[in-house]
Amino acid sequence: MKHRIAIAALLLGALVLTAAATEAFLEGFGDLPVMEGLSVAKDASVVFDTPSGRIVEGYAAGAVTRSRVARFYARTLPQLGWIRAGKGRYHREGEILTLNYKGKDGALTVRFTLSPVKNNKK
Repeated sequence: MKHRIAIAALLLGALVLTAAATEAFLEGFGDLPVMEGLSVAKDASVVFDTPSGRIVEGYAAGAVTRSRVARFYARTLPQLGWIRAGKGRYHREGEILTLNYKGKDGALTVRFTLSPVKNNKK
C-alpha cells in the first residue's frame, strides 16, 4: 500500500512539474517566452517578412515591475542565444530584439519588437 501511495505521489508531482514547466511563447517570435505574471495581448501581434528579414511586434501585460521584467529577460535571453546590445536590446543571428515599457509598475505593458540588424555597408 505504501508503494502505491508513493508512486501516486510521484506521478502527481511529475504532472505538476510538467504543467509548471509549460511556458507561453509570443506569437511570431519563435522561442521568446512570456514571463510569469505577463499575459499575451491577443490579436495585437504583427508579423512582416521583408527582403532584409522579418519584423515582429507583440505585447504582453501584467501586474509586474519593469525591473522584474528586465531581470527575467536578462537571465533568459542569453540562454536562448541572444546577446545583450544595450538597455532592453538583444541581438542574435542578424536580428535585434527590443523591449519597451508602457504604463507604470503594477500595470505594465511590454512591447517586444524584432527587426533585422541594419547593415550600414553600401
